[in-house]
This record gives sequence, structure tokens and C-alpha cells, in this order.
Amino acid sequence: MIVKSNMKSNIQGFTLIEVMVVIFIIATMAAVVAPQIFNQRDSAKIKKAAIDIQALEGSLELYRLQTNTIPTTEQGLDALVNIPTIDPIPRSYPEGGIIKRLPEDPWGNAYVLLYPGEVGQYDIYSFGPDGLEGSEDDIATWNLNEYLK
Repeated sequence: MIVKSNMKSNIQGFTLIEVMVVIFIIATMAAVVAPQIFNQRDSAKIKKAAIDIQALEGSLELYRLQTNTIPTTEQGLDALVNIPTIDPIPRSYPEGGIIKRLPEDPWGNAYVLLYPGEVGQYDIYSFGPDGLEGSEDDIATWNLNEYLK
């Protein structure tokens, strides 16, 4: 025995127009918000590089106080972690180094030491987001103030 029902189903779905409107609204919001998020991320990377350079400056000053010298360009910032093997080798190098490890800049590159410096007594710098030396986005001891505001 089959019983027929005259009741209609109350199941409703979204129309294609409604789905398209929702997708448009989400895409519009993403287009407005995403650039601001990425801009803040880039700004944070630049500020981190400036803070790293400032910390490396402090470590170099500690190196100078403990060894009575500053690492040469050839010795590089690695002299803060390991006793230099290139002359001039300091006589009073602290066991374990000055710092435990060298940071990389936020773009995965090593910070560079230039001693004697071209701008200051010594220069520490990162090539910045583009990774090219001498471009306008280099972050260095001589322009830290503009990045640490």
C-alpha cells in the first residue's frame, strides 16, 4: 500500500545571484584589507632589520671593549661569534664569543660589516628587501633613525 502525500517540500537553496553577491562582497573586502596587511608586514621586516643592526652595534662595542679592537671587513660579524682566524687576532677573546649566533636579516641574508666604514667608524648594513647593495632601500647604521621612528 502506497500513501501519497500532498505536502510540498520546504527545502530552499541559494540562487546563483545570491551566491555571486556574497562572493563579490568577500572579494571586495579582501581587496581592501590585503594590501594593508602586506604593507604592515613589509614595514615590520624593515623595523626588525633596523633593530638587529642596532643590537649588532652594541655587540661590536662590547667586542671593542673586551678585545681593544674592532673586527675587520674580512673578519666580518662572525668575529662576534667565533674567534677570528684572520689577522689581527685579538689576544683577549672571551670564551664562547660575544654573542651566541648571528641573526639573518628578515629576507634571509647576512648582515655586512665594513670596517673602516665609509660613513661611520664602522658600517653595518642589510641590503634590504631587494637584496641589492647600494640601493635606496639599504638599512644601515647611518640611516637607522628613519626606520626606528
